Amino acid sequence: MRPLDIVILLKKLCPEGYDMDGKQVAVLAPTTVLALQHFQTFTERFMNFPPKIDVICRFRTPKEQRITWQKLRAGQLDILIGTHAILNSKIEFKNLGLLIIDEEQRFGVKQKEK
Repeated sequence: MRPLDIVILLKKLCPEGYDMDGKQVAVLAPTTVLALQHFQTFTERFMNFPPKIDVICRFRTPKEQRITWQKLRAGQLDILIGTHAILNSKIEFKNLGLLIIDEEQRFGVKQKEK
């Protein structure tokens, strides 16, 4: 699924002015490059929409990651994009409503069942 396809899907689920009802979305990408591409696309496409978006990847400092985790846990983030790092036990969603796995075949059964 291309980044644009995911954004179109989410725009249909969350049209302008629509409240996501406290639900959060996680987008799991197989590579850091793809996660960053998704983040860039989501940020551009949702610029005029209410969802707050962030990314977790190896290019984020530990401090930036901690801030993202805190926002996620507090419900201050609507969409989190990342690699397998979002499966980390430190990641706690306040109210996960949708998980999108991009290139699902790249992840093992154990990771998918988490």
